[in-house]
Amino acid sequence: MNDPISVSMVCMLAGKITLESGAETHRVEDTMNRIASAFGLEDAQSYATPTGINFSSGPAESTNFIRISNRSTDLHKIANVNDISRKITAGEVDLPGALKLLKEVDRAKLTFPGWMQIISAAFVSGSFAFMFGGTWLNYLPAFFIGGLGFAALIGCDRFINTRFISEFLASILIGLLAFISIYCGWGSDLNKIIIGAVMPLVPGLHITNAVRDLMAGHLIAGLSKGVEAFLTAFAIGAGVAVVIGII
Repeated sequence: MNDPISVSMVCMLAGKITLESGAETHRVEDTMNRIASAFGLEDAQSYATPTGINFSSGPAESTNFIRISNRSTDLHKIANVNDISRKITAGEVDLPGALKLLKEVDRAKLTFPGWMQIISAAFVSGSFAFMFGGTWLNYLPAFFIGGLGFAALIGCDRFINTRFISEFLASILIGLLAFISIYCGWGSDLNKIIIGAVMPLVPGLHITNAVRDLMAGHLIAGLSKGVEAFLTAFAIGAGVAVVIGII
């Protein structure tokens, strides 16, 4: 019989990694429950929100809690935890081995370095400007402005703990650079450039997770992520609107 405390540690760590990496709350709870069941805790209870995880090894047992302060998008970590979870349920990994593997995943850094994320954001910006009807004259400004805007977002995140302020400042930079590009004759359509450049900041994952959580019946988590997505979209729109209002 496995130690319930050790099983709780494994379940909590798996839930923490997946929630911090951007997984839906119902997926987090499902992963924790499957791991607990595989280690002999048939009546384990788990409850996850975007900012915290509760787990109990049984209805009459004490409840453990972890607060989630930082969230990002790392699908590679989610895939790794799912792979470990499948190995646990298949009996291929014991309790100490599972804890060791999860700690390695938790300590691993983001798969892609910052410079690669910035270059990817630049290509995304240029492509969206082109997809929304822009020409090659708009592709290059959107490419560079989108990359610089995402670099500003990463830079602000290092000094500002509030994500919305970082997105607001990055949007101001994008709007300002877009106006400069038009003024210098480098671009031909201000709307296409701005729309393309802000696309890497758009909370697509939050919106998707909010809808999936709502459809799964996790109303609190779905509404919370929906509000988070709305605030992010508001910060992006407000940053661009400030530049348009001033200029």
